[in-house]
Amino acid sequence: MATQAQDIVGSTNRLARAVSHSLSISPTATFHSPPSSFGGAQLTRTTTAPKHLKPFDTQDIKILLLENINQSGRDILAAQGYQVEALKTSLPEDQLIEKIRQVHVIGIRSKTKLSESVLREAKNLIVVGCFCIGTNQVDLEYAARHGIAVFNSPFANSRSVAELVIAEIIVLARQLGDRSNELHRGTWNKVSNKCWEIRGKTLGIIGYGHIGSQLSVLAEAMGMSVIYYDVLNLMALGTAKQMPTLSALLNDADFVTCHVPEIPETKNMIGAAQFEQMKQGSYLINASRGTVVDIPALINASRSGKIAGAALDVYPSEPGGNGDYFTNELNPWAEDLRNLKNIILTPHIGGSTEEAQRAIGVEVGEALVRYVNSGVTLGSVNLPEINLRSLTMDEPNHARVIYIHHNVPGVLRKVNEILGDHNVDKQITDNKGDVAYLMADISNVNTGQIKEISDSLEALSSRIMTRILY
Repeated sequence: MATQAQDIVGSTNRLARAVSHSLSISPTATFHSPPSSFGGAQLTRTTTAPKHLKPFDTQDIKILLLENINQSGRDILAAQGYQVEALKTSLPEDQLIEKIRQVHVIGIRSKTKLSESVLREAKNLIVVGCFCIGTNQVDLEYAARHGIAVFNSPFANSRSVAELVIAEIIVLARQLGDRSNELHRGTWNKVSNKCWEIRGKTLGIIGYGHIGSQLSVLAEAMGMSVIYYDVLNLMALGTAKQMPTLSALLNDADFVTCHVPEIPETKNMIGAAQFEQMKQGSYLINASRGTVVDIPALINASRSGKIAGAALDVYPSEPGGNGDYFTNELNPWAEDLRNLKNIILTPHIGGSTEEAQRAIGVEVGEALVRYVNSGVTLGSVNLPEINLRSLTMDEPNHARVIYIHHNVPGVLRKVNEILGDHNVDKQITDNKGDVAYLMADISNVNTGQIKEISDSLEALSSRIMTRILY
């Protein structure tokens, strides 16, 4: 338990309210930053106990967690003294708007859509935590323009997805889904025709990122040959081989698996033309995004025998909760898809393992605490990645100034004029497109001076958001 820093002057409660949620006090709970899991700078370790900063009063931090966020993440946030409301499902837009107006932090998974119309109502929101890999459910550009940081978990469920794909490769090759369904209906159908070992077969991986590269290693261990296609030139693991074009991969692969993001370039990237390029009797697996595969084209390829089977874990439209919703009302081809032979359909469970969800809860939960308490943006997908050495308990009269602003000429001069009468111990700034992020630690300041700094920064025309932590 860290020693609580002394109040600089007077009541921090009154001051926090006076500057409209821009100031903070030190908490009574400790927080230990983990090693960074990102490829950039590591969080700096201090030789003395860090001074843990928090905005407002701890009981004033309101957090909304949707879609049954793992207990590990909820525990990390609750341990900070925040008010945490956790719901098991996503919310309809009207209810989401009503809830989001009151919160400073929101945690979601893949089903909650934070569109511009929703974020426009989030007047107190400072950060979004996506407890998943994808962030396409959030309007990242709008969030950045309004100073709302967005964090995700790009690595934590990679192994779970890769293992699911390996399992699906074997199930498809042996037609296990059909045999199991038949026996459940009472039909004994022992066959070997067109059932294969996967040893010696070629796996084509589209997208050689965190999941694709792990899958590559697992597949080679099973005796498969691995080829991959990516828009970047990436170092192959093991004996895998990068293909120059998507067509070259489709021509050579017995199994094709997709691991790409949802962007305009990947929409329907596997359609009728691509199925024609695949080997006769090959297989397709998609555990990436639902818009990557043209489902009607897949249905036609399956019915014609061009592909011998497929496994889908994602779909263009997915239900908001569990239930009997996977019908033609959701997607007009749903019943045709369900009636195909040797087709594995799973409800977006690629990362749904206890291990993955626990790791995601920890990774995103800790990123949210770092941002709320210290302004650190390492791992943010829409703001510049900024980090400063933590303040320590030996620096009681210090404050951290965070100024998110439009990236226009002259801002630093005006900010430094405001800070010029104070001792700036350290300062860093960076930009990402039209949004810039400045963080500075100033020493020997009292609450009255902090109030003046806050008011002056708020008055600048370049301002997007001002936060002062102490």
